[in-house]
Amino acid sequence: MSGTNSERLLIAEGPAIILVEPQLGENIGMVARAMANFGLAELRLVNPRDGWPNEKARSAASKADHVIDGTKVYETLEEAIVDLNFVYATTARERYGFKPVRSPVVACQTLQQKFKAGEKTGILFGRERWGLTNEEVALADEIVTFPVNPAFASLNIAQAVLLMSYEWMKCGMEDHAETLFDAVEQSPSTKEQVFGMFEHLEEALDARNYFHPPAKKPRMIDNLRAVLTRRAFTEQEISVFRGVINSLDRFPRQWPRKDVPRQQKVDKSQSAEIEGNDGE
Repeated sequence: MSGTNSERLLIAEGPAIILVEPQLGENIGMVARAMANFGLAELRLVNPRDGWPNEKARSAASKADHVIDGTKVYETLEEAIVDLNFVYATTARERYGFKPVRSPVVACQTLQQKFKAGEKTGILFGRERWGLTNEEVALADEIVTFPVNPAFASLNIAQAVLLMSYEWMKCGMEDHAETLFDAVEQSPSTKEQVFGMFEHLEEALDARNYFHPPAKKPRMIDNLRAVLTRRAFTEQEISVFRGVINSLDRFPRQWPRKDVPRQQKVDKSQSAEIEGNDGE
């Protein structure tokens, strides 16, 4: 692992990602981006069609420059994996052979165990259009396949790398419920604060003749309070809500204004809203 700016730790360890004869530089760049998101950094290319280095790959990598800069290129798959102790081959197709087939979860658990034991590992990904050949799969120790829709098992190379990279990071977490950041800590409100908000809101609405006709006011207040107590408020939320109510005081509070006819102050949509608030 190595440090980066902003005092954040850059995770850069784990299995090598090996792309066999990738075609588009943009796809390679998106693979690098997926790897960097989940802590992988070692990218190996076998005979990339458009050569290397590739500026389109760097652009698509979205600043995953440490992956792009460290990328190694090989002429053959054998050369790309010769120094590795254990290799998975990814495929969405059924292969008739003697190799164990694993899910991404089991595969990454195995990779984590081997990584902790000091072994060098890798994951093979095939060409964008047709994946790996049977001969290439035969060079791997085991197969990993994804639980996709049987009628549409079409993952692009970056998606496949993203899935494996995510599982790699997840398998290395002590707590799978852990998140990168938490919600802002807030204090639960007291009933006194809630009742104060009710009174504040009802007084502001009353000053604008919201509770109309007067005979329905008790029912409308009950409905309003029922809506506002569907969940528990925090002190900060009470503060936000009362700030909204305070903004009403920027407008006249007397009703009706003598200089403006009533029908100009309440349009039809407002009238429908007011009359519909009794819940009947």
